[in-house]
Amino acid sequence: MADIRNNFVGIKSPNPFWLASAPPTDKAYNVERAYKAGWGGVVWKTLGEEGPPVVNVNGPRYGAIWGADRRLLGLNNIELITDRQLQLNLQEMKQVKKNWPDRALIASIMVPCEEASWKAILPLVEETGADGIELNFGCPHGMSERGMGAAVGQVPEYIEMVVRWCKQYTRMPVITKLTPNVTDIRKPARAAHAGGTDAVSLINTVNSITSVNLDTFSPEPSIDGKGSHGGYCGPAVKPMALHMVAEIARDPETRGLPISGIGGVTTWRDAAEFLALGAGNVQVCTAAMTYGFKVVQEMISGLSNWMDEKGHRSLDDIIGRATPNVTDWQYLNLNYIAKAHIDQDACIKCGRCHIACEDTSHQAITAMVDGARHFEVMEDECVGCNLCVNVCPVEGCITMVPLEVGALDQRTGKTVSPDYANWTTHPNNPMARQAAE
Repeated sequence: MADIRNNFVGIKSPNPFWLASAPPTDKAYNVERAYKAGWGGVVWKTLGEEGPPVVNVNGPRYGAIWGADRRLLGLNNIELITDRQLQLNLQEMKQVKKNWPDRALIASIMVPCEEASWKAILPLVEETGADGIELNFGCPHGMSERGMGAAVGQVPEYIEMVVRWCKQYTRMPVITKLTPNVTDIRKPARAAHAGGTDAVSLINTVNSITSVNLDTFSPEPSIDGKGSHGGYCGPAVKPMALHMVAEIARDPETRGLPISGIGGVTTWRDAAEFLALGAGNVQVCTAAMTYGFKVVQEMISGLSNWMDEKGHRSLDDIIGRATPNVTDWQYLNLNYIAKAHIDQDACIKCGRCHIACEDTSHQAITAMVDGARHFEVMEDECVGCNLCVNVCPVEGCITMVPLEVGALDQRTGKTVSPDYANWTTHPNNPMARQAAE
């Protein structure tokens, strides 16, 4: 049976599924329920410095994007860090860690970007017995206007500075949580690495306004007729998160830096994809808020069963396996040729593939053959874009079939070459022409 026990920068947990810092980890009651449901670890909702706690709004805090079947695709929040007293959180953390010594407990922290503030809070957190800390440099709203959260995460020099302070003043592993609201995720990751961080976690939420109420003309969620930008998360941000995880995993300057993957993890398959791209574990929030804590049980059983079927004995067999296969566009093989193929037995003759190709692509799918409604790929027109695969409502009905070496590509009239060729050497590339000259 596959071993899914996790060791992330020395922090051990029975599985790689952690709850991310958010409302589900706000207090001992929630965290204990999460552990009982099977979560391997929890990142406690972000702690602030001692003194009056932050003030959250008392009205709606969430906006949402749904699919046609009302399935939640994305969640926008204007929630701030914990609004509970620091000492109460610390007391509860200490007791929870005592009750659940085999589970990971991480303290998320956000205090002003001043050395004294970090120096003051770190010993207090350390006394709880927490396994590590996560520096919240990601929150894009509310706290960023106060010089914290994303306001730090968007400035690499600040990231490196704070990480150095934390490494100086605590024995605990330091995980630096990065904001996706930057142009190049590699720069803050490099800064955290230079500061000595033990790991990074990403992505935090994406700046967003999810919708506008067309009766009140106020962005949602609306507070007394006004709305604000918030942080977007859920299945819709997963593609962005996967990209950013891969960028850090394959960057020469950060390669090997442990990554905790966050962003739209809803199923075991999502988790496996993050692991394959280089994440050492995953954090989950929106799925738990949508389906409850027991959603982790499907994740655990699904990951274990898949690993057994594929012969993967431990998480180390998966982590980073896909990273070497991520490359830049210019290195993709231009001699690889594939054509769409429609399974006529599976086809329900809805015509979506034809109209998508006819109106917006390459006019490569028939609508009528011999006077009858019939959808078939014309290989002499097909460029292999696979739009038809993605719009077809029947899974597996349309597939992409690679042409074998030596086969004739009817569209170009050329045979498929066995040689690898990419844009860097293509005769149409002006840079390649200059190099040849």
